[in-house]
Amino acid sequence: MDDQGTPPPVSDSAALRQRMGEPVAHVATKEMPCLDEYCRHFISLSPFLCLGTMDADGKADVSPRGDPPGFVTVVDDRTVLIPDRPGNRRADSMYNILANPSVGLLFLVPGVEETLRLNGRATIVEDPALLQGMAVRGKAPKLAIRVDIEEVFFHCAKALKRSRLWDPDSRIERADFPRYGEIIRDQRRPGEDADEIEADLQERYKTDIY
Repeated sequence: MDDQGTPPPVSDSAALRQRMGEPVAHVATKEMPCLDEYCRHFISLSPFLCLGTMDADGKADVSPRGDPPGFVTVVDDRTVLIPDRPGNRRADSMYNILANPSVGLLFLVPGVEETLRLNGRATIVEDPALLQGMAVRGKAPKLAIRVDIEEVFFHCAKALKRSRLWDPDSRIERADFPRYGEIIRDQRRPGEDADEIEADLQERYKTDIY
């Protein structure tokens, strides 16, 4: 305890395990080294994933990726390809991959409360033959992220049940949170008109999404 009576943070694996308890056997050994039919099917239905990366100094980042369902290409049971669509050109994930190829993916399927977790090592590819196969609305991505799978497993539904993520009644009224145009104005572009920023955003969403 410190002077305020606050316990110290958990700082070693033994202490963590003591506090958490032992996992049941079928959970502790659920990782698989490659995709099976259920993983393939889930990926084919998924329109959204989160990509976790880390730079050479250990600074972590998580980036959302979305496209029509099945946008991630399953090359084989140990390899997937993620298209890189037009964005803000920061390329945080790409630079992180160049420095540290270890990545983690979390796939979601609307209406399904279980998720799919995949960990592996990533490379950036620009093979035209591969990229053309991921074209949407006639536009192929310029690059893709290839992930060589090290482990993959399904994650139970508790988090999504607790959050009620897919429950329509849990959705907020859109007016309860500021528009992105207002956030941009206040954070980065003071003095500009939020309505104009928002209108420009919405137009670019229509024309520059692919």
